[in-house]
Amino acid sequence: MDTLQPTTETRELSLSRVVNAPVSLVWEVWTQPEHIRHWWGPNGFRSSISQMEVSQGGMWELIMHGPDGTDYPNRSRFREIVKHKRISFDHISDPRFTFTADFTDLGDKTQIDIRMVFESAAIKNKVVTEFGAAEGMVQNVERLD
Repeated sequence: MDTLQPTTETRELSLSRVVNAPVSLVWEVWTQPEHIRHWWGPNGFRSSISQMEVSQGGMWELIMHGPDGTDYPNRSRFREIVKHKRISFDHISDPRFTFTADFTDLGDKTQIDIRMVFESAAIKNKVVTEFGAAEGMVQNVERLD
């Protein structure tokens, strides 16, 4: 009997990039509020983090401050944390999505593979069209690098 496997392809944004830092340093700047606040978000944004408990079930609350003065509150709950390997969280404020970053140790460099899976293709298309989420994801990782 054939079994259909659900696909996330139409609901997903993904990105792979190699950054010029060892995985231990990349992990630190992804998991420490004093570091991530300097690079999280697209160009021109800054972030204020009120809570960041990087553990399974832990909360992450931040406000992304846009260059035009608009504030974007974000709440997430961490799903999976595997040191130096994976960070996954559910973005529980709108728009809802699951974010997963996988890290591959390449010695003095790190490959980062990111997937954002939205509740529907319509929501994904809306955030790409209205908020520039695809370009924002690229800028986010460029700022990290």
